[in-house]
Amino acid sequence: MKVAVNIARVIVGVLFIFSGLVKANDPYGLSYKMQEFFEVWNFHLLDNYTLTFSVLMNAFEIIAGVAVLVGWRMRLFSWLLLLLIIFFTFLTGYALLSGKIKTCGCFGDCIPLTAKQSFIKDLVLLALILLIFAYCNKIKPLFKSSLSISVLTIVTVLSFGFQWYVMQYLPVKDCLPYKVGNNIVEQMKVPANAVLPITETVFIYEKGGKQYTFTDKFPADLDTYKFIDRKDRIIKEGYNYMPPIKDFKLTTLSGVDSTAQVIGQTIDYYFLFVKDFDGLSAKDSWYKEFSRIYKEAKVKDIPVYVVTAQGDLADKLFNQANDHLGVTIFTCDGTEIKTAARTKPCLVKMKGEVIDHKWGRAALSTVNP
Repeated sequence: MKVAVNIARVIVGVLFIFSGLVKANDPYGLSYKMQEFFEVWNFHLLDNYTLTFSVLMNAFEIIAGVAVLVGWRMRLFSWLLLLLIIFFTFLTGYALLSGKIKTCGCFGDCIPLTAKQSFIKDLVLLALILLIFAYCNKIKPLFKSSLSISVLTIVTVLSFGFQWYVMQYLPVKDCLPYKVGNNIVEQMKVPANAVLPITETVFIYEKGGKQYTFTDKFPADLDTYKFIDRKDRIIKEGYNYMPPIKDFKLTTLSGVDSTAQVIGQTIDYYFLFVKDFDGLSAKDSWYKEFSRIYKEAKVKDIPVYVVTAQGDLADKLFNQANDHLGVTIFTCDGTEIKTAARTKPCLVKMKGEVIDHKWGRAALSTVNP
């Protein structure tokens, strides 16, 4: 049994460290996934706290994984891991049974798992953690208590420090459709290996106070029924049939779609992605750096555009106050901006349709257009 417990410790510890690190690379990703769950459950009061929850959860997974491997305070951490995996299993089970959440974000966007895969993973982890929990008192620590505390202190600092870094400078590994090297136009196409879902059309009629559904066969006296509705029902789920980029559309403040015109350029140009302006002002260092970048680019005839979900606020900040920059502003779907920009704001250099470089908020001072 000792061997089985040690194997379980290694598997659980490594998986939790790996899971935490993958998600710590992009804390906003888990934050947005939490918002997706909260929206389904109508827990909108928690939306403003999802980033904090994300950072804490990612750090805890890493810390707990290390604690299990070194065998420190196993009674405490076996309890914490058991409670956490029960919670995770509930989430993935809900996602699987309800069908309202397609992916659970267990390993972030870099390793997407279906709800079914996530649920099976959590069931396996639950069994392993139960084994650790049952024999936690017999697990011997690898190091002296003082050394274990030192190791976990370093791990804690690194866990939070790494997340602070990526939230300022962008993820170290970008696994999203707007990563450097991707062609935006190509990403807007349905993948070549797409498998479309098989659907059937369902017609809903009413007669005598009762509703009836028909597909390809209708009763001979159909004219005595009252038509209610028509719906498409999925018979067999498809796979990979949605384009990675779905709603990238650049619209001027006057409502003109300029997407093809802008990304059809063959010259270099820049996008400043800003989903919203909560917590942002012209007094911030990023604004001063962007003002410098814009003015230097203008001298060189390099176009610079602001892309945001809040066009009026952007126009007020950049063009009606402060430096009166006169920057061209486009509105775009907020979800697309969240996908493209994991810091607020985020500068992207384009070469035609291809993303050439990206800078997070804290790196704008290094940009020389």
